[in-house]
Amino acid sequence: MNNDKPRSILYIEDDSEMIELVSMILNRRGFLVKGAHSGTEGLAYLKTSSPELILLDLMMPDMDGWEVYHKLKSDPYLNQIPVIIITAKAQPIDRVLGVHIAKVDDYISKPFHPQDLINSIDKLINNRTTV
Repeated sequence: MNNDKPRSILYIEDDSEMIELVSMILNRRGFLVKGAHSGTEGLAYLKTSSPELILLDLMMPDMDGWEVYHKLKSDPYLNQIPVIIITAKAQPIDRVLGVHIAKVDDYISKPFHPQDLINSIDKLINNRTTV
């Protein structure tokens, strides 16, 4: 990436180790990753900040990822931010529901290869900046 300032990503995930791992992967690529440990925390963060992209876990204790996703997409200030689901729900039907029914921007199953995440983020951010 050739940007002078880091590009921001919000990762809503209840597992601190996953946030740390993804942060390490993406920091090397010039991204600044903010971790939110619950859906409620993530939505509160979005009231004051607008990241370029959101990574979202589905299985969280206080508010599941689908509820967070629907709140994002119903908010006119947030609904244009691309969302990538990163989840342990790896059945083919889960991906179909996410990508084709809920219309998430991408769906990545855990465990994943770091390059798959990077490719997905690059594709979404590049599409967003060229539109």
